[in-house]
Amino acid sequence: MEFVYLAFWSIIAIYLVYKIFRCIRIIPAQDVLIVERLGKYSRSLRAGFHILIPFIDRDAYYHTLKEQSIDVQPQICITHDNVQVKVDGVIYLKIIDPVRASYGIEDFQFAAIQLAQTTMRSVIGTMELDKTIGEKDLINSTIVAAIDQASEPWGIKVNRYEILNIVPPKSVLDAMEKEKKAQIAKRSQVLLSEGERDSRINRSLGFKEEAVNKSEGEKQRRINSAEGKATEIEALAVATAKGIEAIAGSISEQGGASAIKLQITKAFIHNFLNVAKENTEILIPADVMNLPTLIANLTEGKKPKA
Repeated sequence: MEFVYLAFWSIIAIYLVYKIFRCIRIIPAQDVLIVERLGKYSRSLRAGFHILIPFIDRDAYYHTLKEQSIDVQPQICITHDNVQVKVDGVIYLKIIDPVRASYGIEDFQFAAIQLAQTTMRSVIGTMELDKTIGEKDLINSTIVAAIDQASEPWGIKVNRYEILNIVPPKSVLDAMEKEKKAQIAKRSQVLLSEGERDSRINRSLGFKEEAVNKSEGEKQRRINSAEGKATEIEALAVATAKGIEAIAGSISEQGGASAIKLQITKAFIHNFLNVAKENTEILIPADVMNLPTLIANLTEGKKPKA
């Protein structure tokens, strides 16, 4: 009997020690403990050392104030053009008011996931497949706005929502792949044709510039040649004029007339000798029959007889 009493009181003592130990709370940073006293909300314990009253205070809820990431499981959504796609994502949220997060809703994480899935189906149902794949940011912002508005009484703040994957059926993927290949082939043909066109245009422009350059060069050559000839003619005319002017000056001087006559006679004889070559028949006037004597006198420098 004494053993039974001893065991009973030992169990009571152990239980009391456990309850006292449980009344000591050390809360880490960015965590909060919701304490109830006699079934009613009492206080929120933040980071630090705290002691609860045994059998009166109870740690009802424990929350973290850090940002939490919650996976949204894949679900089937139907687009506006009746294509089924499998979509999943991640919600990033943070507890702003631990009291409302404890008493405002039973499970805020489950509620946020359900609301995200519902909103996602609604948004994707208004879009076609191409727009759904290309406008993830619009879907994300719409889901965040819907969840954030509904979760305000829950004491949480939804920071962002990210779609991880949008997976169409395999048949749609095959069709999209074929369409993409066709577009790539078409773009390749267009680029090749544009390249050929540009090449021909460049060659024609090159030929045109070459022809223009040649014509400009020929034009400049002719201009230079004409200017050279003009300069030559002008120089010859100037020289001739100077020679004539010198001859005229010489004639006006003493003995100039005789010198001129002598030069004319020499020129006549020289031209006559050039004409009177071998095997050449010429007609000579009668008054030039004494030509050898005339030549000898001119050679010796003697004046001809009058």
